[in-house]
Amino acid sequence: MTPGVPFHLGRGDTGPVQQSSVTCGSASLTVSRMLVSPEFGQWIVDGIDAKGGPTDPRSEAQRFAEHEGEVMNRTNGIRAAGEKLNVPWPRALGTPPWGAEKELEFGAARPGAAYAMRLVRLGSSNALRDAHRELVRLVREDLPALLYIGNAWAPRHVTLVLPGGGSGGGGLDVYDPATGSVTELDPERFAARTLGIAGWNVPWITVQPR
Repeated sequence: MTPGVPFHLGRGDTGPVQQSSVTCGSASLTVSRMLVSPEFGQWIVDGIDAKGGPTDPRSEAQRFAEHEGEVMNRTNGIRAAGEKLNVPWPRALGTPPWGAEKELEFGAARPGAAYAMRLVRLGSSNALRDAHRELVRLVREDLPALLYIGNAWAPRHVTLVLPGGGSGGGGLDVYDPATGSVTELDPERFAARTLGIAGWNVPWITVQPR
């Protein structure tokens, strides 16, 4: 990334990778903040201080891991982003959607954004198609969503949903922090519960703009 050019992720790109087995949610939220804040993205990628301070000599992965930890401290602690009271959650179980919601509302999305959790696990195929269409309607460049996915019994992984960037645009893309890959969030695979992202197929929960 060159100075002054905002961090960007589109279909076919590869972004940062989560730095621990339990920080998929923290990684997704860190990437979301990088997309919203050019200065923050510049610091993570190049170590450049937007305020003119010295360049951070560490690697991109080290800076990314540091911020992952800060995000998890907020999402899983008593005080979430914005100093909002939060229901604590064990770090070993990953990022709770209610903590992630506050992180999106206070720094990881457009200033003033409001988010809500939606359970999609119990819906029919048609209900899942409706949920996907709603995400297409709501998700924007500075208003991403989180998608919790897993198996039939539990959510196991967190991904970041972005506006579609394929030929002609439209639809949705999904960033997988396990690999850093950005691929299409196909509506039919979403509805059929055959996502095939990081080994997980079933949509469970969205944390989406409202």
